[in-house]
Amino acid sequence: MIDSSILQGKKAAYFTLGCKLNFAETSTVAQQLEHYGVRKVAKGEVADLVVVNTCSVTEVADHKCRQAIHRLVKAHPGAFVVVTGCYAQLKPQEIIDTEGVDLVLGTEQKGNIVPAILEGMTQAVQPLQSFPTHPFFPACSRGDRTRYFLKVQDGCNYFCTYCTIPIARGRSRNGSIASLVEQAEQVVREGGKEIVITGVNIGDFGRSTGETFFELVQALDKVEGIERYRISSIEPNLLTDEIIDFCAQSRTFMPHFHIPLQSGCDEVLKLMHRKYDTAQFSHKIEKIRQAMPDAFIGVDVIVGTRGETEEYFQAAYDFMERVDVSQYHVFSYSERPGTKALDIPHVVTPQEKHERSQRVLALSAQKTREFYHRFVNNTRPVLLEHASPRKPFMNGFTDNYIRVEVPNQPELDNQIVQVKLGGLNQKGDAVMGVRV
Repeated sequence: MIDSSILQGKKAAYFTLGCKLNFAETSTVAQQLEHYGVRKVAKGEVADLVVVNTCSVTEVADHKCRQAIHRLVKAHPGAFVVVTGCYAQLKPQEIIDTEGVDLVLGTEQKGNIVPAILEGMTQAVQPLQSFPTHPFFPACSRGDRTRYFLKVQDGCNYFCTYCTIPIARGRSRNGSIASLVEQAEQVVREGGKEIVITGVNIGDFGRSTGETFFELVQALDKVEGIERYRISSIEPNLLTDEIIDFCAQSRTFMPHFHIPLQSGCDEVLKLMHRKYDTAQFSHKIEKIRQAMPDAFIGVDVIVGTRGETEEYFQAAYDFMERVDVSQYHVFSYSERPGTKALDIPHVVTPQEKHERSQRVLALSAQKTREFYHRFVNNTRPVLLEHASPRKPFMNGFTDNYIRVEVPNQPELDNQIVQVKLGGLNQKGDAVMGVRV
């Protein structure tokens, strides 16, 4: 057995790229290491241990990961450097060849990171490990935010033509409802009020346990002490009418949805191998609007995919313009080795991708402004966070996910207060509010 006391008193630096799921997992890794006496490095200190949790959703993400690894190796000379996550899963040899990296772990080895680090620090091990992707690694953590992130599911069985996630994270699997309720109850004991439900394809919850996402939502709603849940992202074909109706009447589930569309053109959706069409997507938006007229609806879209002709993009844009959503999260398509999208003819040029991205971003900004303006002079509950004595304002979100700035009162951090909403701030990314 390896002596874990070698970790006592060590200082660790953590760096995360990518999705909310990654941030939740990094925070859980930090908690595990803290149990062994490892503290987070202070500003200006040199770390003994560096943990980099990577993303590989696009080639740009890969590039950012490489940059981050080089920067952290340089900033913390002599540190034991561990790289994990999706980039490590998909392209381990690239990382192994990077000077200063000591250990490369796949996505699911995050759950065994402490034994792997101990072995790596005490023995001459190869930096490349085997990468099983079957276990479910639980994660529920706050990190540096007021909101908690509860990982309920991992992996994906969908194999969309543009996506490497099933390769990077494996097949769909999940924790049990009972275990997830226990984690939510622990959040209550720590003083948390809001939980964001995260995963790769959370609507597919239940593959491991024979349960359903709707049953999970019902169970979490009963946890006393949690005042807010948000569903981070759910496929439109898995967002059932019964889930929408339940959330509309729920004590804790907020009027806020994040739904991937990816393209507003049916021909492109077929090329992507998505499991819905624009008619089904429209039905879900209409259903939400009927049940929760004030709901914030964020939507993911990809521009410039292979096969997206100018005609197809215009059809997608026209659909996005019509549909009643609050914001678009825009991604430019990136070629990923090993994906079936590479077999699709018609390649969109980088300039065309940029122009299309800018058009959709402008549309998104317009829709978000219109959504925010609907609630001027309304009073809504806001969970305040990020109070700093040096700043004149503190931030928070309404129940329906409007970002709000109010005069700074640090004692209100992690408190839900009633706020009267005003107009946009100077940056245009939040509304000004006054506590009532």
